Amino acid sequence: MRNIFLFFFVFFNLNVFANSLDENLVKKQIAKMLIVGFDKAKIDNSSQIVKDIKKYQLGGVILFDKNLQDKSKSKNIISFEQVKKLTQSLQNLVDYELIISIDQEGGKVQRLKKEYGFIETLSANDISKLSLNKVRQEYKSLALQLSELGINLNFAPVVDLAINPNNKVITKLNRAYSTNVNDVVKYAKILIQEQEKNKVTSVLKHFPGHGSSLEDSHNGFVDITNSWNKIELEPYKKLIKQNSVDMIMTAHVFNKNLDENYPATLSYKVNTKLLRKKLGFQGIIISDDLQMKAISKHYSLNEVVRLTINSGVNILLFGNQLAKYKTTDIINTIYEEVEKGNITYEKIIQSNKKIKNYLFRK
Repeated sequence: MRNIFLFFFVFFNLNVFANSLDENLVKKQIAKMLIVGFDKAKIDNSSQIVKDIKKYQLGGVILFDKNLQDKSKSKNIISFEQVKKLTQSLQNLVDYELIISIDQEGGKVQRLKKEYGFIETLSANDISKLSLNKVRQEYKSLALQLSELGINLNFAPVVDLAINPNNKVITKLNRAYSTNVNDVVKYAKILIQEQEKNKVTSVLKHFPGHGSSLEDSHNGFVDITNSWNKIELEPYKKLIKQNSVDMIMTAHVFNKNLDENYPATLSYKVNTKLLRKKLGFQGIIISDDLQMKAISKHYSLNEVVRLTINSGVNILLFGNQLAKYKTTDIINTIYEEVEKGNITYEKIIQSNKKIKNYLFRK
Protein backbone atom coordinates (compact mmCIF):
# COMPACT_ATOMS: atom_id res chain seq x y z
CA MET A 1 0.00 0.00 0.00
CA ARG A 2 2.84 2.38 0.91
CA ASN A 3 4.53 1.68 -2.46
CA ILE A 4 1.31 2.41 -4.35
CA PHE A 5 0.91 5.70 -2.45
CA LEU A 6 4.53 6.62 -3.18
CA PHE A 7 4.05 5.89 -6.89
CA PHE A 8 1.03 8.19 -7.20
CA PHE A 9 2.74 10.88 -5.13
CA VAL A 10 5.79 10.87 -7.42
CA PHE A 11 3.68 10.61 -10.59
CA PHE A 12 1.45 13.51 -9.52
CA ASN A 13 4.39 15.71 -8.62
CA LEU A 14 6.16 14.96 -11.91
CA ASN A 15 3.05 16.02 -13.81
CA VAL A 16 2.78 19.22 -11.76
CA PHE A 17 6.48 19.81 -12.42
CA ALA A 18 6.05 19.22 -16.17
CA ASN A 19 3.13 21.67 -16.30
CA SER A 20 5.16 24.35 -14.54
CA LEU A 21 8.13 24.21 -16.92
CA ASP A 22 9.28 27.30 -18.79
CA GLU A 23 8.33 26.45 -22.39
CA ASN A 24 11.01 28.66 -23.94
CA LEU A 25 13.74 27.15 -21.74
CA VAL A 26 12.66 23.56 -22.40
CA LYS A 27 12.54 24.13 -26.17
CA LYS A 28 16.09 25.47 -26.08
CA GLN A 29 17.18 22.41 -24.10
CA ILE A 30 15.47 20.20 -26.67
CA ALA A 31 17.18 22.12 -29.47
CA LYS A 32 20.58 21.33 -27.92
CA MET A 33 19.77 17.67 -28.65
CA LEU A 34 19.40 18.26 -32.40
CA ILE A 35 21.78 18.23 -35.34
CA VAL A 36 20.05 19.26 -38.56
CA GLY A 37 20.91 19.58 -42.21
CA PHE A 38 20.13 22.74 -44.17
CA ASP A 39 20.29 24.07 -47.72
CA LYS A 40 22.61 26.79 -49.00
CA ALA A 41 26.38 27.23 -49.10
CA LYS A 42 26.11 30.81 -47.86
CA ILE A 43 23.95 32.20 -45.07
CA ASP A 44 22.55 35.58 -44.04
CA ASN A 45 19.92 36.85 -41.62
CA SER A 46 17.12 35.72 -43.92
CA SER A 47 18.33 32.08 -43.92
CA GLN A 48 16.04 29.70 -42.04
CA ILE A 49 18.97 27.95 -40.35
CA VAL A 50 20.15 31.32 -38.99
CA LYS A 51 16.68 32.04 -37.59
CA ASP A 52 16.51 28.57 -36.00
CA ILE A 53 19.95 28.82 -34.41
CA LYS A 54 19.23 32.27 -32.99
CA LYS A 55 15.75 31.42 -31.74
CA TYR A 56 16.43 28.01 -30.21
CA GLN A 57 20.20 27.88 -29.61
CA LEU A 58 20.34 24.76 -31.77
CA GLY A 59 22.88 22.05 -30.90
CA GLY A 60 24.41 21.66 -34.32
CA VAL A 61 24.32 21.25 -38.07
CA ILE A 62 25.57 18.69 -40.58
CA LEU A 63 27.18 19.61 -43.90
CA PHE A 64 26.65 17.84 -47.23
CA ASP A 65 28.13 18.45 -50.66
CA LYS A 66 25.19 17.28 -52.79
CA ASN A 67 21.45 17.77 -52.52
CA LEU A 68 20.00 14.26 -52.84
CA GLN A 69 16.71 15.59 -54.17
CA ASP A 70 18.62 17.10 -57.08
CA LYS A 71 22.18 15.79 -57.33
CA SER A 72 23.08 18.41 -59.92
CA LYS A 73 22.84 21.02 -57.17
CA SER A 74 25.44 21.63 -54.50
CA LYS A 75 24.30 21.97 -50.90
CA ASN A 76 26.76 23.30 -48.31
CA ILE A 77 30.15 22.59 -49.88
CA ILE A 78 31.68 24.32 -52.91
CA SER A 79 35.28 25.18 -52.00
CA PHE A 80 37.69 25.37 -49.07
CA GLU A 81 37.32 29.11 -48.51
CA GLN A 82 33.54 28.94 -48.89
CA VAL A 83 33.20 26.18 -46.25
CA LYS A 84 35.54 28.02 -43.88
CA LYS A 85 33.49 31.20 -44.26
CA LEU A 86 30.24 29.25 -43.77
CA THR A 87 31.40 27.62 -40.53
CA GLN A 88 32.71 30.93 -39.20
CA SER A 89 29.39 32.58 -39.98
CA LEU A 90 27.55 29.79 -38.17
CA GLN A 91 29.77 29.99 -35.07
CA ASN A 92 29.44 33.79 -34.97
CA LEU A 93 25.70 33.39 -34.42
CA VAL A 94 26.14 31.93 -30.93
CA ASP A 95 28.11 32.37 -27.71
CA TYR A 96 28.64 28.61 -27.31
CA GLU A 97 30.38 26.08 -29.53
CA LEU A 98 27.96 25.00 -32.22
CA ILE A 99 28.40 21.42 -33.42
CA ILE A 100 29.41 21.55 -37.09
CA SER A 101 29.50 17.98 -38.31
CA ILE A 102 30.25 16.03 -41.45
CA ASP A 103 30.60 12.49 -42.85
CA GLN A 104 34.27 12.38 -43.83
CA GLU A 105 35.19 8.70 -43.52
CA GLY A 106 37.22 8.56 -46.72
CA GLY A 107 36.74 6.69 -49.97
CA LYS A 108 33.10 6.57 -51.11
CA VAL A 109 31.86 8.43 -48.05
CA GLN A 110 33.45 11.86 -47.96
CA ARG A 111 31.80 15.22 -48.50
CA LEU A 112 35.10 17.09 -48.94
CA LYS A 113 36.15 15.89 -52.38
CA LYS A 114 39.19 16.50 -54.51
CA GLU A 115 37.03 18.05 -57.22
CA TYR A 116 36.16 20.89 -54.79
CA GLY A 117 39.81 21.44 -53.90
CA PHE A 118 40.05 19.35 -50.73
CA ILE A 119 42.55 16.72 -49.64
CA GLU A 120 40.91 13.35 -50.21
CA THR A 121 41.08 10.55 -47.66
CA LEU A 122 41.46 6.87 -48.47
CA SER A 123 38.70 4.39 -47.66
CA ALA A 124 38.96 2.30 -44.50
CA ASN A 125 39.74 -0.75 -46.61
CA ASP A 126 42.61 1.04 -48.37
CA ILE A 127 43.85 2.49 -45.07
CA SER A 128 44.24 -1.05 -43.72
CA LYS A 129 46.79 -1.80 -46.45
CA LEU A 130 49.16 0.97 -45.37
CA SER A 131 51.93 1.00 -42.79
CA LEU A 132 50.91 2.49 -39.44
CA ASN A 133 53.08 5.56 -40.08
CA LYS A 134 51.26 6.23 -43.34
CA VAL A 135 47.89 5.63 -41.68
CA ARG A 136 48.75 8.26 -39.10
CA GLN A 137 49.88 10.70 -41.79
CA GLU A 138 46.65 10.13 -43.72
CA TYR A 139 44.47 10.70 -40.67
CA LYS A 140 46.54 13.64 -39.47
CA SER A 141 45.87 15.36 -42.81
CA LEU A 142 42.16 14.58 -42.52
CA ALA A 143 41.89 15.91 -38.96
CA LEU A 144 43.93 19.02 -39.71
CA GLN A 145 41.75 19.84 -42.72
CA LEU A 146 38.57 19.50 -40.67
CA SER A 147 40.01 21.73 -37.95
CA GLU A 148 41.11 24.39 -40.45
CA LEU A 149 37.61 24.39 -41.94
CA GLY A 150 35.95 24.87 -38.56
CA ILE A 151 34.35 21.41 -38.56
CA ASN A 152 34.44 20.01 -35.02
CA LEU A 153 32.65 16.65 -35.30
CA ASN A 154 33.23 13.85 -37.78
CA PHE A 155 30.94 10.84 -38.14
CA ALA A 156 33.89 8.44 -38.22
CA PRO A 157 35.48 5.99 -37.68
CA VAL A 158 33.35 3.10 -38.89
CA VAL A 159 34.04 0.14 -36.61
CA ASP A 160 31.74 -2.32 -38.37
CA LEU A 161 33.40 -5.64 -39.14
CA ALA A 162 33.57 -6.68 -42.80
CA ILE A 163 31.69 -9.90 -42.02
CA ASN A 164 29.40 -10.04 -45.05
CA PRO A 165 31.26 -9.64 -48.37
CA ASN A 166 27.94 -8.91 -50.09
CA ASN A 167 27.04 -6.09 -47.72
CA LYS A 168 25.84 -3.27 -49.98
CA VAL A 169 26.32 -0.35 -47.60
CA ILE A 170 29.53 -1.27 -45.69
CA THR A 171 31.76 -3.93 -47.25
CA LYS A 172 31.06 -3.25 -50.92
CA LEU A 173 31.73 0.45 -50.34
CA ASN A 174 35.08 -0.36 -48.63
CA ARG A 175 33.93 1.36 -45.43
CA ALA A 176 35.19 -1.39 -43.08
CA TYR A 177 38.83 -1.80 -42.07
CA SER A 178 38.81 -5.54 -41.59
CA THR A 179 37.07 -8.69 -40.40
CA ASN A 180 39.57 -8.73 -37.52
CA VAL A 181 38.54 -6.93 -34.33
CA ASN A 182 42.05 -5.92 -33.28
CA ASP A 183 42.81 -4.42 -36.68
CA VAL A 184 39.57 -2.42 -36.63
CA VAL A 185 40.39 -1.08 -33.16
CA LYS A 186 43.98 -0.27 -34.17
CA TYR A 187 43.06 1.86 -37.20
CA ALA A 188 40.02 3.43 -35.58
CA LYS A 189 42.08 4.52 -32.60
CA ILE A 190 44.60 6.31 -34.82
CA LEU A 191 41.80 8.34 -36.41
CA ILE A 192 40.31 9.10 -32.97
CA GLN A 193 43.70 10.25 -31.68
CA GLU A 194 44.47 12.49 -34.64
CA GLN A 195 41.03 14.07 -34.54
CA GLU A 196 41.30 14.63 -30.79
CA LYS A 197 44.62 16.44 -31.27
CA ASN A 198 42.82 18.82 -33.62
CA LYS A 199 39.74 19.21 -31.38
CA VAL A 200 37.50 17.21 -33.69
CA THR A 201 35.11 14.83 -31.93
CA SER A 202 34.97 11.28 -33.32
CA VAL A 203 31.78 9.24 -33.63
CA LEU A 204 31.98 5.44 -33.69
CA LYS A 205 29.38 3.79 -35.91
CA HIS A 206 27.10 1.84 -36.47
CA PHE A 207 26.08 0.26 -33.14
CA PRO A 208 25.47 -2.66 -32.53
CA GLY A 209 27.07 -3.55 -35.88
CA HIS A 210 26.10 -3.09 -39.54
CA GLY A 211 28.81 -5.24 -41.08
CA SER A 212 26.77 -8.44 -41.27
CA SER A 213 23.77 -6.83 -42.96
CA LEU A 214 22.86 -7.13 -46.61
CA GLU A 215 20.51 -4.22 -47.23
CA ASP A 216 20.90 -0.45 -46.79
CA SER A 217 18.84 1.22 -44.05
CA HIS A 218 18.70 4.39 -46.18
CA ASN A 219 16.24 2.50 -48.38
CA GLY A 220 14.14 0.55 -45.89
CA PHE A 221 13.89 -2.09 -43.17
CA VAL A 222 17.10 -4.02 -42.45
CA ASP A 223 16.85 -7.27 -40.47
CA ILE A 224 20.15 -8.68 -39.16
CA THR A 225 18.59 -11.25 -36.82
CA ASN A 226 20.08 -14.24 -38.62
CA SER A 227 23.37 -12.65 -39.70
CA TRP A 228 24.52 -10.61 -36.69
CA ASN A 229 27.22 -12.01 -34.44
CA LYS A 230 28.10 -10.80 -30.95
CA ILE A 231 31.71 -10.38 -32.08
CA GLU A 232 30.45 -7.17 -33.73
CA LEU A 233 30.32 -5.63 -30.25
CA GLU A 234 34.02 -6.24 -29.62
CA PRO A 235 35.42 -3.05 -31.23
CA TYR A 236 33.06 -1.02 -29.04
CA LYS A 237 33.97 -3.00 -25.92
CA LYS A 238 37.70 -2.54 -26.46
CA LEU A 239 37.55 1.17 -27.31
CA ILE A 240 35.17 1.93 -24.44
CA LYS A 241 37.48 0.07 -22.06
CA GLN A 242 40.41 2.14 -23.37
CA ASN A 243 38.41 5.32 -22.66
CA SER A 244 38.70 6.28 -26.34
CA VAL A 245 35.04 6.97 -27.08
CA ASP A 246 33.02 10.16 -26.60
CA MET A 247 30.20 9.42 -29.07
CA ILE A 248 28.57 6.38 -30.62
CA MET A 249 26.03 6.34 -33.44
CA THR A 250 23.18 3.86 -33.42
CA ALA A 251 22.18 1.87 -36.50
CA HIS A 252 18.68 1.48 -37.92
CA VAL A 253 19.02 -2.30 -37.92
CA PHE A 254 16.56 -4.79 -36.45
CA ASN A 255 17.67 -7.85 -34.49
CA LYS A 256 14.91 -9.70 -32.69
CA ASN A 257 17.48 -11.42 -30.49
CA LEU A 258 18.38 -7.99 -29.05
CA ASP A 259 14.92 -6.42 -29.24
CA GLU A 260 11.88 -8.21 -30.61
CA ASN A 261 10.02 -4.96 -31.31
CA TYR A 262 12.31 -2.14 -32.38
CA PRO A 263 15.40 -1.39 -34.51
CA ALA A 264 18.48 -0.37 -32.53
CA THR A 265 17.98 3.39 -32.78
CA LEU A 266 14.58 3.13 -31.09
CA SER A 267 15.51 0.37 -28.66
CA TYR A 268 15.90 0.83 -24.90
CA LYS A 269 17.23 -2.73 -24.75
CA VAL A 270 20.02 -1.94 -27.21
CA ASN A 271 20.95 1.63 -26.24
CA THR A 272 20.46 1.56 -22.48
CA LYS A 273 20.57 -2.05 -21.36
CA LEU A 274 23.29 -3.22 -23.77
CA LEU A 275 25.39 -0.15 -24.60
CA ARG A 276 25.06 1.80 -21.36
CA LYS A 277 24.70 -0.86 -18.69
CA LYS A 278 26.41 -3.95 -20.12
CA LEU A 279 29.21 -2.27 -22.10
CA GLY A 280 29.56 0.63 -19.65
CA PHE A 281 29.43 3.47 -22.17
CA GLN A 282 29.00 6.83 -20.43
CA GLY A 283 29.34 9.19 -23.41
CA ILE A 284 26.87 10.55 -25.95
CA ILE A 285 24.64 8.31 -28.04
CA ILE A 286 23.59 9.87 -31.33
CA SER A 287 21.05 8.49 -33.77
CA ASP A 288 21.77 7.82 -37.39
CA ASP A 289 19.71 10.05 -39.67
CA LEU A 290 16.12 9.68 -38.49
CA GLN A 291 14.80 10.42 -41.97
CA MET A 292 16.26 7.23 -43.41
CA LYS A 293 13.50 4.99 -44.73
CA ALA A 294 14.22 2.18 -42.26
CA ILE A 295 12.67 4.56 -39.71
CA SER A 296 10.58 7.13 -41.58
CA LYS A 297 8.54 4.54 -43.52
CA HIS A 298 7.39 2.80 -40.36
CA TYR A 299 7.02 5.46 -37.66
CA SER A 300 5.44 8.90 -37.29
CA LEU A 301 7.54 11.84 -36.12
CA ASN A 302 5.92 11.62 -32.68
CA GLU A 303 6.80 7.94 -32.41
CA VAL A 304 10.33 8.50 -33.68
CA VAL A 305 11.26 11.22 -31.17
CA ARG A 306 9.52 9.50 -28.26
CA LEU A 307 11.09 6.09 -28.84
CA THR A 308 14.53 7.47 -29.73
CA ILE A 309 14.86 9.69 -26.66
CA ASN A 310 13.35 7.09 -24.32
CA SER A 311 15.76 4.48 -25.67
CA GLY A 312 18.66 6.52 -24.30
CA VAL A 313 19.73 8.50 -27.38
CA ASN A 314 21.08 11.97 -26.49
CA ILE A 315 21.37 13.66 -29.89
CA LEU A 316 18.87 13.26 -32.72
CA LEU A 317 20.17 13.66 -36.28
CA PHE A 318 17.88 14.98 -39.03
CA GLY A 319 19.98 15.29 -42.17
CA ASN A 320 17.16 16.80 -44.28
CA GLN A 321 18.48 14.94 -47.30
CA LEU A 322 15.99 12.08 -47.58
CA ALA A 323 13.04 14.12 -46.30
CA LYS A 324 12.35 17.60 -44.98
CA TYR A 325 11.37 18.48 -41.43
CA LYS A 326 11.22 22.03 -40.13
CA THR A 327 13.34 22.44 -37.01
CA THR A 328 10.38 24.15 -35.33
CA ASP A 329 8.18 21.12 -36.00
CA ILE A 330 10.73 18.72 -34.52
CA ILE A 331 11.19 20.84 -31.39
CA ASN A 332 7.45 21.35 -30.95
CA THR A 333 6.81 17.63 -31.37
CA ILE A 334 9.36 16.71 -28.70
CA TYR A 335 7.99 19.42 -26.41
CA GLU A 336 4.44 18.04 -26.82
CA GLU A 337 5.68 14.58 -25.88
CA VAL A 338 7.32 16.02 -22.76
CA GLU A 339 4.13 17.90 -21.90
CA LYS A 340 2.08 14.73 -22.23
CA GLY A 341 4.51 12.85 -20.01
CA ASN A 342 5.52 10.50 -22.84
CA ILE A 343 9.11 11.75 -22.49
CA THR A 344 10.28 12.74 -19.03
CA TYR A 345 11.89 16.14 -18.60
CA GLU A 346 14.71 14.31 -16.80
CA LYS A 347 15.67 12.70 -20.15
CA ILE A 348 16.14 16.17 -21.64
CA ILE A 349 18.23 17.31 -18.66
CA GLN A 350 20.39 14.17 -18.75
CA SER A 351 21.14 14.61 -22.45
CA ASN A 352 22.01 18.29 -22.01
CA LYS A 353 24.46 17.34 -19.24
CA LYS A 354 26.14 14.70 -21.39
CA ILE A 355 26.42 17.07 -24.34
CA LYS A 356 28.04 19.67 -22.10
CA ASN A 357 30.38 17.17 -20.42
CA TYR A 358 31.56 15.19 -23.45
CA LEU A 359 31.73 17.65 -26.32
CA PHE A 360 34.64 20.04 -26.71
CA ARG A 361 35.80 19.57 -23.12
CA LYS A 362 39.37 18.83 -24.23
